[in-house]
Amino acid sequence: MLRRSLILGLCGLLFLAAAPLAAQPGRLVVPPLEFRERVLGNGLRVVSLEDHASPTVSVQVWYEVGGKDDPPGRSGFAHLFEHLMFKSTRHLAAEQFDRMTEDVGGMNNASTGEDRTNYFNVVPSNHLERLLWAEAERMSNLNVDDGNFRSERAVVQEEYRQRVLADPYGRFYEAFNRRSYAVHPYRRGTIGNIDELEAASLDDVRDFHRRYYRPDNAILIVTGDFEPAQLDRWVDRYFSPIPRPSAAIPRVTAVEPARTRDVRVEETGPAVPLPAVAITWLAPSARSADAAALKVLAALLGNGESSRLNQSLVYRRELAQEATFVADLRVDTGLLVAYAVAATGKSPARLAETMRADIDQLAAKPVPAAELAKVKTQLLTQALLQRQTPLGKGMALGDAIITLGDVRRVNAELDDLQAVTAADVRRVARTYLAGARSVIIEYTRQAAAGRPEAAK
Repeated sequence: MLRRSLILGLCGLLFLAAAPLAAQPGRLVVPPLEFRERVLGNGLRVVSLEDHASPTVSVQVWYEVGGKDDPPGRSGFAHLFEHLMFKSTRHLAAEQFDRMTEDVGGMNNASTGEDRTNYFNVVPSNHLERLLWAEAERMSNLNVDDGNFRSERAVVQEEYRQRVLADPYGRFYEAFNRRSYAVHPYRRGTIGNIDELEAASLDDVRDFHRRYYRPDNAILIVTGDFEPAQLDRWVDRYFSPIPRPSAAIPRVTAVEPARTRDVRVEETGPAVPLPAVAITWLAPSARSADAAALKVLAALLGNGESSRLNQSLVYRRELAQEATFVADLRVDTGLLVAYAVAATGKSPARLAETMRADIDQLAAKPVPAAELAKVKTQLLTQALLQRQTPLGKGMALGDAIITLGDVRRVNAELDDLQAVTAADVRRVARTYLAGARSVIIEYTRQAAAGRPEAAK
């Protein structure tokens, strides 16, 4: 019965999301997320949203530290701590955090981005207090010792081998950041570097932990089934005693310069089945007024089977096995990336030329109303579906705080998407694509002698 009700509810949600955009002149009125926010004396921001739809609660801790904050010559430190935070603390044994979540029917995980690291959990709501204690424990009493450091460094290095070196296109995706940025530390990516991690010392790692893993650099987000007064008492009990360091938090100040010329580069891999090509352009911050229009533009070009690049390059012209476009918007300068894997016998150069011509169409001609409505409905529906769970609500709040710079943006970004017009899409296509400098990355198989194979 519960499962059938959920399915019917989602179907109703899809209908509501689609109707105002596709058939009605008015916009969909999205109920706001009714959150509370307070700041403890030690600087910890606490954001909570009460929701009794299910007897579960999500506890998330977002730290404002990501790949861009890795020390020079020590890439992968933020990613390393994504793993280290699940090891032992003064009062928690290694892997005990997993037992406190998974063994009661919940879950836990974490992720590292360029601008943040987030730790997220879902448990039955009667386990909320224990989980708050555990998050405060690993914020304040993590064992950054030689054994934990060496074991998790090996895990991160193996992850690099699997995701970058073993994947035929791993080096291709890794090149997007490295080849697109001239000075900004975004160019290093987040996963890390085997040699730089190997050269790191325990003192390096401890110093990084002291600088960033502190209450005044964190946001505690609690969403779901709880009583606000009780939550406040537990948060005060477990988090308020954590001291606030006196040292300032280091922040990245590098500014990526505007490109002055187009660049074409070649990358190779040892076992590339088919050539691939990417075109990258610099994008404004996720906090830019153009962010919503760029998200719609990216969806028009690369969101799903019916997207423009997929239809043109894969189906009509048969030049590619797959093709897509992403708007990777960040706190600082982001990236717009079009990329495709070539069909058999097709060259990266021809693929790039055709891909650019398809993209230029957005700058040259208005988007038909039906196509624009379809894409906006897709984006809005995806966002609404995410916000149906405590976990999704917490994720939306955390992203608004760190990426968008203001928790209140969580209740404005969906209105911004609905407000995007065909003229907006055409304008940002002209500004950031047709009228901007690009980097073309051609990716081919490395020949036996170390040279790329000739394109056909």
